[in-house]
Amino acid sequence: MNIKILICIIILGSGLKNFAQNTLKQKEKIPFENIDASWQNGSDRRDSVVWKGKYFIPSILLDVNYNYSFNNPIDNTAIGSTAIARTNELQLSALHVGGDFTYENTHARIMTQFGTRSTIVPRNDLSPYRGQYNLADVYRYLSEAYAGIHINKWFGVNIDAGLFMSYIGLNSYYQPENWEYQASFTSDNTPWFFNGIRIQMFLSKHIKLEPWIINGWQSYGKFNSMPGFGFNFTYMPNSNFKVLTNDYFGTDAGGIPERKRFHSDNSLLVRYYKTKGNSKGISQAALSYTFDIGFEKGGGVNGFNNNNSAKGPAQYFISSMVYNRIWFNNNKYAWTIGGGWMTNPGRYLVLPPTGQASPLPDPNNPTQTAGAYPFTTNPGDSFTGFDMSTNFDYMPNQSTTLRFEVVNRNSSVPYFAGHGGVTSPNGYSTTPLIPGWKPDLVKSETRIILALLFRM
Repeated sequence: MNIKILICIIILGSGLKNFAQNTLKQKEKIPFENIDASWQNGSDRRDSVVWKGKYFIPSILLDVNYNYSFNNPIDNTAIGSTAIARTNELQLSALHVGGDFTYENTHARIMTQFGTRSTIVPRNDLSPYRGQYNLADVYRYLSEAYAGIHINKWFGVNIDAGLFMSYIGLNSYYQPENWEYQASFTSDNTPWFFNGIRIQMFLSKHIKLEPWIINGWQSYGKFNSMPGFGFNFTYMPNSNFKVLTNDYFGTDAGGIPERKRFHSDNSLLVRYYKTKGNSKGISQAALSYTFDIGFEKGGGVNGFNNNNSAKGPAQYFISSMVYNRIWFNNNKYAWTIGGGWMTNPGRYLVLPPTGQASPLPDPNNPTQTAGAYPFTTNPGDSFTGFDMSTNFDYMPNQSTTLRFEVVNRNSSVPYFAGHGGVTSPNGYSTTPLIPGWKPDLVKSETRIILALLFRM
């Protein structure tokens, strides 16, 4: 063999070997690798997955609770919550079945949704009133359904389209991931889902940047012609620290395209103690803090400025929440305490009281709350709320949580269901309303919750 040809073959072989090694190293880049996120509020607490599969990994989540309001409403209706629909009853809040599909550089995730959450969450989306077809019925039995491709750039890039979870408000939509059952006002009044496109860019092992182009603020469809835009930025340098921001811009007042909405959600999570070995006492302790600020401007409202009557009253959202959690006996038990505060002039993010169902009081104005006794969301209408809660968890394994929680919520205006309920004089929706009857709304409620949460 010619010596020059032999040298060329050796050089080419060496080059192909280096290329293969570099390609393999690129494929091995995993964002947030070896970082323990199981303690974080709003994250999967499991440290491993039971199921194994090359192309499909299944997932099952179950959320069953019994709760009791000391207001004891006669119609058993809970108000102002996306976690709880009924009181003094055993209820199946959520059953999710689905999983993750992967094939080469493509992937998909599908999770169904059954239980009371398939009603109480879609009912807060008024975008189906625009146009034909009942989008709430079309999508209500899906919590996630998206597909996408993976690109080996940086530490990975995912481009996904479909229905996916929102990160705004810190809490996860799936209760087994949260430190508390009844979310604070900050989380409960911000989106649980988005419908659109996201691009997850893992710029380094510790940084994720994720732009969104979506139909709107927790909406199956669009409220106006312009879509919503947003992004998530997450920085997690080690297993004890996480900081993130979620920011959104869109037009989400139906029929009022000149009204623009901006929202910024910001969270800090710190694990400030962790034992090095087995411990029957405190095994770890962590703190989460979230601060949200946003406003609407145009179309008769004026952001934070309440001094220009020609442009309308101020319409904004400011809230915060803080929780502290301590784990015991090698993380088999945990105690959480915390709470939050919110003010929302214009009430554009306040969950409407549940007893007030369709039809709309004015079908030409979908910005109004539905029902015979609407909870007004007029420009300038004030609303301030604060909440406190504490709970104790028993976690015999990484898939099961038994939670006992006490929560107290308060508002500046009558809002929660009182003893008279919000449905009719005797609590049944089939009973005709009599002249002078109105829903019994009060300014506070105290509730106990016993929940069984399962994930596998």
